[in-house]
Amino acid sequence: MRPVKIGILSTVLLLGMAGVLRAADTIPSGTPIEVITKDTVSSKDAKVGQTIRGNVGADVVVNGKTLIPRYSPATLRVSTVQASGRLSTPAKLYLRIDSVEVKGKAYTVSTSSTGHTEGSKKKRDIVAIGGGSALGAIIGGVAGGGKGAAIGAGVGAGAGTAGAAATGKKDITFGSETRLRFTLTQTLTM
Repeated sequence: MRPVKIGILSTVLLLGMAGVLRAADTIPSGTPIEVITKDTVSSKDAKVGQTIRGNVGADVVVNGKTLIPRYSPATLRVSTVQASGRLSTPAKLYLRIDSVEVKGKAYTVSTSSTGHTEGSKKKRDIVAIGGGSALGAIIGGVAGGGKGAAIGAGVGAGAGTAGAAATGKKDITFGSETRLRFTLTQTLTM
């Protein structure tokens, strides 16, 4: 009689523990997560590793269950940054999700980088420098003949280069309320 009572008691305990020990929720790799920034960050002065605050922009739902609710706090980290150079260096700014907080617990997250790289300014700069050179040559040629054209071309190219350098800087800024979309690169167990 005693072995039967122990067997029944063991079964009852195991069933009770099964209710308490539920399976962990997982969010598979490849799942998109949208974040709305709370802080402003710019390629002009950001540093790699700098953190930015944000909130999850939409529920993350797996198998009909919301695992990361909208408005959950998120921490983003600058993964790549490059300030705009004067002539040919385009600005770059990329972020990753570092962690999300759900029901007071922080979860480390591994995601793709999301951001922007400004287009190359090389063509615009060549046009400005070349246009300045041509205009200077025309003005110099009218004013002083062949020798004046050569001097004017040099002066015009210098002015075009100065103009390209003065107007060429275009940094990237993600202001507060910027929506960014990331993709999980590793499964997240919650």
